[in-house]
Amino acid sequence: MSILKDILYRVAIESMQGSTDIVVNKIDFDSRKIGAGDVFVAIRGTISNGHDFINTAINQGATVIVCDTLPDDLKKEITYIKVKDTNSALACIAANFYNNPSQKLKLIGITGTNGKTTVASLLFQLFQKAGQKVGLISTVKIVVDKLEYKATHTTPDSITINQYLDEMVSAGVEYCFMEVSSHGVHQKRTEALHFAGGVFTNLSHDHLDYHPTFAEYRDVKKSFFDNLPKSAFVLTNIDDKNGQVMLQNTVAKKVTYALKTYADYKAQILENQLAGLLLKVNGNEVWVKLIGTFNAYNLLAIYGTAVELGMESLEVLRLMSDLESVSGRFEFIVSTTNITAIVDYAHTPDALENVLKTINDIRTKNEQLITVVGCGGNRDKTKRPIMAEIATDLSDKAILTSDNPRNENPDEIISEMEQGVAPQNYKKLLSITDRKQAIKTACQLAQPNDIILIAGKGHETYQEVKGVRHHFDDMETVKEILEQLNK
Repeated sequence: MSILKDILYRVAIESMQGSTDIVVNKIDFDSRKIGAGDVFVAIRGTISNGHDFINTAINQGATVIVCDTLPDDLKKEITYIKVKDTNSALACIAANFYNNPSQKLKLIGITGTNGKTTVASLLFQLFQKAGQKVGLISTVKIVVDKLEYKATHTTPDSITINQYLDEMVSAGVEYCFMEVSSHGVHQKRTEALHFAGGVFTNLSHDHLDYHPTFAEYRDVKKSFFDNLPKSAFVLTNIDDKNGQVMLQNTVAKKVTYALKTYADYKAQILENQLAGLLLKVNGNEVWVKLIGTFNAYNLLAIYGTAVELGMESLEVLRLMSDLESVSGRFEFIVSTTNITAIVDYAHTPDALENVLKTINDIRTKNEQLITVVGCGGNRDKTKRPIMAEIATDLSDKAILTSDNPRNENPDEIISEMEQGVAPQNYKKLLSITDRKQAIKTACQLAQPNDIILIAGKGHETYQEVKGVRHHFDDMETVKEILEQLNK
């Protein structure tokens, strides 16, 4: 419970009707969850407009309405707060309601097209191994010290973020590592948070179903760094062509990492094999269990972040050598017939290319590389032919299949993917709509020593078809099929 005037601190109010000296129980933007004495914030979403549900919220017991357009029939007993942007208002109100928990711990935001989950999760793992109480807000899960919760979004809504941060503060958590998505920044979910640092991984083709242009997608990412305080640091991948862009208007301390160019944190790959990587980081060698050039970048981001947060560099390297790969990120098993099956979340052209190039760097070329990949429905359609082009270019065989078709016809998605396949690669291509059958076919085609990559879903344990989520786990499926075939 809070006093309304206290939780309106820093909210840009345009007009107001009613008293702010009232007690409010909680805040919400979902009218179905509103109860007596609650604040309802009317958000304009991509599917529905919260302003259409103001009367519903009042009937449910709301005593305060925060909106950008006042309703025609104002009720005397209700306090109406008119603001310019209800997303911004929600961010401020949520932070105030939970007593601004982000100021009471060191919150690090990780953004970029690929690598967010890996960097955030491995930082959580590293600091936990160092004996710290740590929090994690990621695509895979939310963790408060040792308590785990299921994640529903890469970057949750403002209320959920502050709720978990408040729980972390109560649990004595000192560091929290959080994935920051372009959606989250654009919808102001991170606006009222106090970040101690921000990390930029890379930028490539993604989310053009949401952002009208790549330039807007880039600029939304950049705005996260523009708004960091002087007390924070920005750690950017300077090998990425947009790495320097992220630093342009920030007042935070600027630090860089790279494999190819001069940087504050520099690494060289000495060995790259399925067992792991041998890296030379700022002059010191370290063996890590993660694989591939893309993970060398992720590990450099982790190293730089930990050092910027005050950890001794050699201690960071010692802890890095013990890190385990993240669920659904280059996770692999080897069957009794020596077939290697790799499951990876790669669902963008850049991520798929990175994973396939990593496999091709490691393999002897005496074995087949069979790739199973699909594209999600109701998402960026422009990447579909590119994904198929990459899969067929960099594999010996490619099977196009269903991912999460959502409300689209999976056959039509596959047909759009097929448009990107070059004529010389037709002979490599199979299209099998049923994902389980596609994985089974890959396993049946594979000979001893062959490699199967199952890309796109990674850690997900469901397949979404026409609004319904059915249980489906790529790793579970491929294990089961390989065991059956080996009998």
